[in-house]
Parts: sequence; structure tokens; C-alpha cells
Amino acid sequence: MVEPISRRSLLRTAAAGAAAVTTGAAASPTTAAGTRVPAAVRDLLAKIQDGMAAYRIPGVAYGLYHQGREYVGGFGVTDVAAPEPVDGDTVFRIASTTKTFTGTAAMRLTERGRLDLDRAVRAYLPGFRTATSPGVTVRQVLNHSAGWLGDVFTDTGNGDDTLEKYVAALETAPQLTPPGAVMAYNNAAIGLAGRLIEVTTGTVYERALRSLVLDPLRLRGTAFTLDELAGATVAVPHGADASGDPVPVPEALAIPRSLHAAGGLYSTARDQLRWARFHLGDGDPLLTRRSLRAMRWRPGPGGTLFVEVDGFGVTWMLRPTAEGPRVVQHGGDLPGQHSGFLLVPERGLALTVLTNSESGPALLAELFADDWALTRLAGLHNLPATPRSLTPAQLSGYEGRYVAEQIGFAGEQASIALDLVAAGGRLSGRVDGTEAMVLPFYRRDHVLVWAPDGTDAHTRADFVRDPDGSVGWLRFSGRLFRRTPPGTATLRATGHTPALLPATLPHPSRR
Repeated sequence: MVEPISRRSLLRTAAAGAAAVTTGAAASPTTAAGTRVPAAVRDLLAKIQDGMAAYRIPGVAYGLYHQGREYVGGFGVTDVAAPEPVDGDTVFRIASTTKTFTGTAAMRLTERGRLDLDRAVRAYLPGFRTATSPGVTVRQVLNHSAGWLGDVFTDTGNGDDTLEKYVAALETAPQLTPPGAVMAYNNAAIGLAGRLIEVTTGTVYERALRSLVLDPLRLRGTAFTLDELAGATVAVPHGADASGDPVPVPEALAIPRSLHAAGGLYSTARDQLRWARFHLGDGDPLLTRRSLRAMRWRPGPGGTLFVEVDGFGVTWMLRPTAEGPRVVQHGGDLPGQHSGFLLVPERGLALTVLTNSESGPALLAELFADDWALTRLAGLHNLPATPRSLTPAQLSGYEGRYVAEQIGFAGEQASIALDLVAAGGRLSGRVDGTEAMVLPFYRRDHVLVWAPDGTDAHTRADFVRDPDGSVGWLRFSGRLFRRTPPGTATLRATGHTPALLPATLPHPSRR
């Protein structure tokens, strides 16, 4: 995710599906001539098309590696106003899956001895500081445990010094938790990683990433600007009108250069599958096998990010399954551009799905946060989660107002408040007095997320305790919401977010 969390995203996370819309002709998967498509693959393609109709998604591209074969294709259209068919070479913003490219570049520099994951950031940036994190390490920056506010979207211009200025601006970002102690999704930390790449290579981040990663892997459909992809067919982002019909919002493709390391790449399903195959392989031609696998070792602290996670490795979300094999996952969210990406190295499986609609997360939640795809393609399941009813006394320790903060393009501060109250043995989550979700517990400090009508949103969240054992935070969508218990003075929350991006609004990896 690059996209900020907002009132709209909170409401949407638990929203039920919408009515059907015509999405255009479907393209067949690319396979060897005469090859019969396995039933599990046909089920996946049908699931995608059904989701497009149910959630009014104009276009979807997919890439799948399953049982030693590749399947690449697309359905629907790039733009409802000027339709062209979506296929495996259609260009989408992949948003936060870019972080895995940044992490891989950092790993190349580590292998060359230019970076040390366990050295302090200040060894490379002597002037770097945030509120209370002088000892933060490179590894903590890359595994989302740096501890400072992660949703910092300051636009520092389009010059080659944009990341230098962005990192300098982080001095004002509040430290929420001690470095290395708590997982909290951190766009700002990955921006800092981009700056580390610059200072250790002596060139700007985008050029360094092309030299270190994109060109050696021949990812010719992947770039930071459309000017580099001349002639490409581009999937236009879509919001919705008052009737729920998709409306193109092409201006939503634009994001500040300061966010490139955290979520700025364009790519295609075909290139994303090539990226997946590289990470399923032996590291050639970029890394040794040991370094490639080290990106998935030694995860930082765990928690939830739509699903339960063991923690992050070097930018990869490491997700447990009931059967044991670990899922390596990411994905991305920008307004109207939402995608999912997962690998199961022990099963030789890779899946990427890219959408061009604000409603895309509904389909992606079914495929990447629920275990629909894992079950059919790898025989794996999420950790079990049976909802249970708690007593009012048990729920009282969780009740209160929870507030998350962010910093917008112009450096403006904003916050979003979620009120949790006990109701019917569960917690009711309310935004501006409107019930947005129901949170039933399934084990200590862990909740499922349901719509107000009880519909499963295929999302999990958890509570983080302070050193004294009391509930201090709600971790929702990977972000930390600070708890203010009932009856105490509260922070004044704006109840909305600044106008960060032109359109409408995170996910499994909804960035």
C-alpha cells in the first residue's frame, strides 16, 4: 500500500459487494497451443470474472505460475470511456509491490558489502533523525518495525534531490513505538530505504533501481514513468458515480516522486509474473541463492495486515498457513489501481492480479486475504479463526476511541478516529457515529472484520498492548490506531484525511 488510510477506506473495508456491470470481452490465458487448462486454473479465471461483475471492476490482468506452467491474460477494458481490451501486457500502477523491488535492490547492495542490514541507518546518513529513533537499523527500516509514523506523503518536488528532502522532512514524524518492537506498515521507512540506495550507489533511486534490478531481469514493461513505456496500453483508474457505475479518473495515476521507492512503479501482469519467477528461483542473475532466501528469513515482529503475518522479511510479508508452508506476499493500493501478489515457494506457486477500480480490493480480498486461491491452487488454508462472544467485562478493556495519523502532500497533519463499543458480545466500529464494521474476537487480542450486516470482509486485525499490559493500539490495515479509553480526554481528530490523491482510495496488500 502507498495509499493513506481514510474514513472512506474504513467504511469500504467492511462494505458488501455491489451490483453487476458489463466489463467487456474476456481474453484467454496464454498457454502452449493445445494445452488443456487445469480445472483449478479455470476456476480462478471464472472467480475473477465473477468478481468483476459483482464489484463493477472494468478491467483485470492476471499472471499465474502453477504446476510448472505460466498463464497470463486479462479481462474487460482499460477505460469505460475509451475501451481497449485488457491483456497481460496492459500497464497498471503496482503501487506498494514496488517495495519488493526496493528491497531486492537493497539486498544486492548488501551482498556487495555496500549496505549492512544490521547497521544503524546513521552509519550511512549521519544527519538522519526522527523523534526518538537514533539507533534504527537498515533491517528495521525494511521490515516495517522502524516505529515512526508510516503514512508520510510529503511531496518534495520532482528534482533529483526529492528523496533527500523527503528524508529530511521525516524529522517531524512522531515515533509511535520503539525501533524493532512493533510491526506497523511504514511507507516512509521504504522511502528512506530508497535514499540509502542513492547514497550507496551515488545515483538517483530510479536510475539505481533500473541498473540493479529492472534491466538485468529484462522487465521492459516496468518503469516509473509512462514516457519510458511509449506505446503501452494503460489501465485507467476508475472511481464510481452516484449510481455505483465506474467512472474513469486518469489523473489518479499521478503520485509525487518522493513516493517512488514506496509505490511508484508501473508494470504488467507479464512482468509481474517474471518478477515472481525470479523470486521463486535461485537468485540468478541478481543474487546468490542465500541472499534471495535471506529476504524471507528473520522476520521482524508479527501481527496482522489483512491476514495474520509472522512479520516482514526484507520488504516481503511472510504469512503462515494452517498446514505449515509459508506464503510470501505483497500487493499494492493507489486510488483506482489495486493489486495482489503472492508466492508459495514450497509449492512453486505465484499469483498476481491487477485491477483498475476502487472496487478492486473486494475481489482481491477474496483471492489474497481469504484463502480461496491458496486452497484451490496450493491446498493451503489460513490459520483457523472461529468467532466467539465475549462478556461486557471482557470487551471493556478494548473499548475507546482509536486515532490514526498521517501527513499529507503539503506536510499537513490529519487524523482519522474509529470508536469501538461493546455490542452483542463483539465490538462495533463506528466512524463519525456510523457503524462501519463489526469486530468479533477469535482469539486473544485478534478480531475478524465483518460488515455491519455480518458479511465477512476477509480481513483480520489485532490489538497491541503497552508495556503495562493494557491495550494501547488497534492495528488495522497494518496501521496503528492509538487508543484513548472511555472517560478520558481525547485527541481532537479531524475525522477525515487531507486530499492526498485525486480520486477515491488500502488492501492485501492494498499497498
